Amino acid sequence: MKALITGASSGIGRDIARTLSQKGYDLVLVARDEKRLKEVKKELEKNNAKVEIISMDLSIEENCKELHRMVQNVDILINNAGFGDCGNFTKTSLDKDINMIKTNITAYHILTKLYLIDMKAKGEGKILNVASIAGFMPGPLMATYYATKAYIVRLSESIREELKKEKLNVKISILCPGPVNTNFNQVANVKFHMREADSQKVADYAIKKMEKGKFYIVPGFDVKIAKIGAKLMPTPIISKVTYMVQKRKLTRG
Repeated sequence: MKALITGASSGIGRDIARTLSQKGYDLVLVARDEKRLKEVKKELEKNNAKVEIISMDLSIEENCKELHRMVQNVDILINNAGFGDCGNFTKTSLDKDINMIKTNITAYHILTKLYLIDMKAKGEGKILNVASIAGFMPGPLMATYYATKAYIVRLSESIREELKKEKLNVKISILCPGPVNTNFNQVANVKFHMREADSQKVADYAIKKMEKGKFYIVPGFDVKIAKIGAKLMPTPIISKVTYMVQKRKLTRG
């Protein structure tokens, strides 16, 4: 059994690799940071895991297509590569916004489509798209990031219904955590003022639920409540609440 994991050099992607290695999967780990990938590979191979690493920038469309050509016969695809940014929409970097959209949306879209075609052809396979609780609500002061995660939620929900109608043994899931203790904060220029989940626990929970065919994978009671609230509360109220939450996160002037 083979699993392909993007964004695998740190955080949830790295920890999912640890979890799957313990289950005997052959791993293909993808990220831009080759040094960190080599460190993860070295760690996992101590436990006799078979690990291939690919240093690649998935914000480049052709790289995503090349990755699919390079890595075949995938049983599990974990789309995890991504990052965020925090600040007033008119003040954040346009270049960073566009790169975020390419990484958080375009790469997910390409890899999901290409590997889903393969999985449907052989009649089995699993895809886990790492989204966020942010995908269920507006996100003032993190507008682009929230929008990218909303795209992943809606895309995956739509694919899920198509797969149900086709009655194939191919499943798609979305992981929707709240704040997780990873290097996300540094990249996004934020500091959370609430409890952050342990990344390894989130990874273990995600794989456990994915294997059971769960679609919405929401780790943590407080995050589950937030998801329900986002569904029940009027959008203007959610926007006001999220604005106040994001404003507290800002670490820059």
